[in-house]
Amino acid sequence: MLETLYQAALKRKKEPKEGSYTSYLYDKGLDKILKKVGEEATEVVIAAKNADKNEMANETADLLYHLAVALVETGVSLEEVETVLQARQGKQSRIHDRPEIDHY
Repeated sequence: MLETLYQAALKRKKEPKEGSYTSYLYDKGLDKILKKVGEEATEVVIAAKNADKNEMANETADLLYHLAVALVETGVSLEEVETVLQARQGKQSRIHDRPEIDHY
């Protein structure tokens, strides 16, 4: 399903369509796309805190869609993401607390 979502986002990038929300996002540019990614990520967090499975599924779907659009806009393929994930699989990680971020 992620491949289908990515391919649909890629097609809309190559073939803009009047009235398409995806075309609108590409037209507005990366900042708008990233703003939506941030909004949807926040909504996923809220859905998880609400312990509402339906809300969580819906908000996750929205986030995945906006991530697909962001990947296409930045020229990153799903294969590249998959390569990173495969390289990480099975690696032992060191679990430790991260230092607090004091300055932005």
